[in-house]
Amino acid sequence: MAKQDYYDVLGVSRNADQAEIKSAYRKLAIKYHPDKNPDNKEAEEKFKEAAEAYEVLSNPEKRQRYDRFGHTGGTPGGYGGGGMNMEDIFSQFGDIFGGGGSPFESFFSGGQRGGRRVSKGSNLRIKVKLNLQEIAKGAEKKIKVNKQVICSTCDGSGAKDKSSFHTCRTCGGTGTIRRVTNTILGQMQTTSTCPTCNGEGVEISAKCAVCHGDGLVRGEETISINIPAGVSEGMQLSMSGKGNAAPRGGVPGDLIILIEEIPHETLKRDGTNVIYDLYINFVDAALGTNAEIPTIDGKAKIKIEPGTQGGKILRLKGKGVPEVNSYHKGDQLVYVNVWTPKVVSPEEKELLERLRNSPNFKPQPGKNEKTFFERIKEYFE
Repeated sequence: MAKQDYYDVLGVSRNADQAEIKSAYRKLAIKYHPDKNPDNKEAEEKFKEAAEAYEVLSNPEKRQRYDRFGHTGGTPGGYGGGGMNMEDIFSQFGDIFGGGGSPFESFFSGGQRGGRRVSKGSNLRIKVKLNLQEIAKGAEKKIKVNKQVICSTCDGSGAKDKSSFHTCRTCGGTGTIRRVTNTILGQMQTTSTCPTCNGEGVEISAKCAVCHGDGLVRGEETISINIPAGVSEGMQLSMSGKGNAAPRGGVPGDLIILIEEIPHETLKRDGTNVIYDLYINFVDAALGTNAEIPTIDGKAKIKIEPGTQGGKILRLKGKGVPEVNSYHKGDQLVYVNVWTPKVVSPEEKELLERLRNSPNFKPQPGKNEKTFFERIKEYFE
């Protein structure tokens, strides 16, 4: 397949100067950089194409040969830049923003010596409230976020139009200023970011009327957030690149999502387990009964065995909350509480008095009652 024209790859005219070529390559390199496009083969190819085009057009001799002979360069081997790998690109063009270091440093970490650090947008923090059902099942939330976005009028450049860009008069388009100082050890050379263009290599003579040269405006974006099952109160999730935009083609910040739990009316969460307090009267506890209780999934019927003691713990296996990114799921624990009436009618009092002296109604510790620790042990067994 025929290669695309290098000028078209960078999106510049054939009479573009070095500052325009450098600026165009910088924007494409940031746009298609592997850090911003993980596991994206198409972006990786475009990143390599831009580097190959810049490798030729930034060299006056190679550019002259390209203008005359095209991709072959007038020799069988061409320019020797075809099939550039990522390591070649990083080593050759580490100073594209001025100073030393690799594009990983100069594009994103700002680790270069001198030269302008590519800006990163600030992070945004939002709170998302979830009920117990959403926590147990996972949820998709669509949230409107007010944030800084790229100015559509100038496409984030901050300039009124393309003619507003000029090669920086202070640094000559390099983005850096080199100073030589005489010391007792001899001459020492230092490199720093150009104060006039802030390392851009270009100056803007007329700013965008909408963003006033910032390249950013306030805007609103609806973001779809997929929240996994099992999250908990205070947990933070992060969405890369969904925070505030950065000017001059920088890297957007991240969106930090803080989880808040909405308390359930009757169920309480304890880690991955869900707890429910069931209240029954002592007649049902003595004779046994069936009870309907709430669960995360709806209603469930459970059987209360005759002679159930207050404090007994019933377990509904797998009716709790899952762990995040795990197959393990907690249980629902039903705490049985025997409710004693505070007011009784004369007829009820007479009946209770008749039962008071019944042998079956006298507490018999060690026979039909268990200690709290025995009930806990029984639950785990």
